[in-house]
Amino acid sequence: MLKKILFAATALVALAGAAAAEEIKDFRIGILGGENEADRLRNFKCLQDKLPAVLGVEKVSLFPAADYDGVIQGLLGGTLDEAELGASGYAKIALANPDAVSPVLTTVQTDGSTGYYSIMVAAKDSGIKTLADLKGKKLGFADPDSTSGYLVPVVSLPDDIGAPVKDYFASTGFGGGHENLVLEVLKGTFDAGTTFGSGVGEFKDGYTSGNLRKMVEKGMLNMDDLVEVWKSPLIPNGPIVVRNALPDDIKTKFVAFMKDLPKSDAACFSAIEGGDFKDFTDVTPDFYKTIVAARKAQIGG
Repeated sequence: MLKKILFAATALVALAGAAAAEEIKDFRIGILGGENEADRLRNFKCLQDKLPAVLGVEKVSLFPAADYDGVIQGLLGGTLDEAELGASGYAKIALANPDAVSPVLTTVQTDGSTGYYSIMVAAKDSGIKTLADLKGKKLGFADPDSTSGYLVPVVSLPDDIGAPVKDYFASTGFGGGHENLVLEVLKGTFDAGTTFGSGVGEFKDGYTSGNLRKMVEKGMLNMDDLVEVWKSPLIPNGPIVVRNALPDDIKTKFVAFMKDLPKSDAACFSAIEGGDFKDFTDVTPDFYKTIVAARKAQIGG
């Protein structure tokens, strides 16, 4: 009987080991929505090509979600191993299950800062130039899980408009991601909308990084067609997160590879980040405490 018990226990350990090995044959990267799928897959192809050898896995799979929540749910459910999130997206995960993922890295802007801005834009030919011009008009947000495209404007705008967002504007809605939001503003669906940018460099160039810059570089946007109506306080740059259940050696190898990426392959670094950045730097959950608290207060996680 004892031999049978020991044999069964050994078999279970072997099966558990096999399951763990199976789990990391494919390293699964989630990619946030907000940009068309073909562009996202093309931008992340360099990671898909390089990481298998670095991590010792058979392949790297890319999962471009239709929206932010698709990646968030994948990380919470354990079907994704890594993703780069906005701070509010990370806050949603931290509030739902603080043990699911850990933030490990964030980007450093060209001026050395580790933050960016929510940028509210309007079509230049609309005649809208200030927040006062927008009273009683339609405001568009990018995505309900976007930090710059929703959470920070909802939290910060009342200080500048003297009223809750729902009372100041005639209506609000979502544009289906940052890229589409800007297009909807230009079409007149919204009188203004919130997207994001580094705030470094010139507005006429779409700043040094962010959605506006990416759209300019893809030929989708002429900045002469837009005006900046409002800019938020500085927002913590979003984190690269890894699933906590991954083996430690995989996490260590991944973080080391990413920290070296700006030097080892500057083109890949620029492609996945969508513009000009200086580097990656280490982060911990403490870096996002204010955003987690803001999300908890505003939308309950």
